[in-house]
Amino acid sequence: MSLDALADAGFDLETTNHADAILSRAFRPEFDALCEVLLSMEIKCTEMMKGGGNEAPPTRRLRQLLNDAGWPKRNIEVTKSVDGTPRSSTTHEIDHVRDCDRGTLALEIEWNNKDPFFDRDLENFQRLHADGAISVGIVVTRGRSLQTNMRDILIVCAKTNNLRTTADFRRVGIKEPTANQRAQLDRLGASTDFARAAGTMMATKYGESTTHWNKLTERLDRGVGNPCPLLLVGLPATCVTVVSEAGNSEGQP
Repeated sequence: MSLDALADAGFDLETTNHADAILSRAFRPEFDALCEVLLSMEIKCTEMMKGGGNEAPPTRRLRQLLNDAGWPKRNIEVTKSVDGTPRSSTTHEIDHVRDCDRGTLALEIEWNNKDPFFDRDLENFQRLHADGAISVGIVVTRGRSLQTNMRDILIVCAKTNNLRTTADFRRVGIKEPTANQRAQLDRLGASTDFARAAGTMMATKYGESTTHWNKLTERLDRGVGNPCPLLLVGLPATCVTVVSEAGNSEGQP
């Protein structure tokens, strides 16, 4: 399997410093397993409406798929010594790590954080690569098509789930709107088309200042993370399946 399979499925992809060659030659089995996980990723539209607390439902699903494929979370500790005496120690918590005889792959998921988290991830990869702790750094985030079509996807989801009042939020597992959100719904015209207003309101949490493809490639253009070999992956809109609250799939938006 290659990056072409992901590209054909609509994923956004960027590589730096020969990461594609390193993955396809030195880490072929591990890379194939990663591609299979990404291609199997499915996000229910209702999951995108729900608050996930510390971890959104799409992140939990992808994290479980990676864990099952042998990519667990891990703390990588780098200790520096002078003449055998430890001088400093730094621990980096990485979402998913895959170790093998040929080296180590590190992967971070950024579904919907503030976009400066990209700087943290890429700078960590840079340091870990410089210290010989990892061979390639990988970041998975919302892709261009998913970000661009977010509002339309959530409007279709709201209509499919027959959201007509705020009371319907509970039926699909969504928290009732706050006072500010109720005011926003009113401004968006909930009285005339509640589902459209609800979908539009929910899309605002995936704003331009959050982690998505364009914000990630901005860092790449500035050289953040260089010279660590990097693979950047953007999840496409085709990963999203429109479902009703009863769980019956209605197809992609």
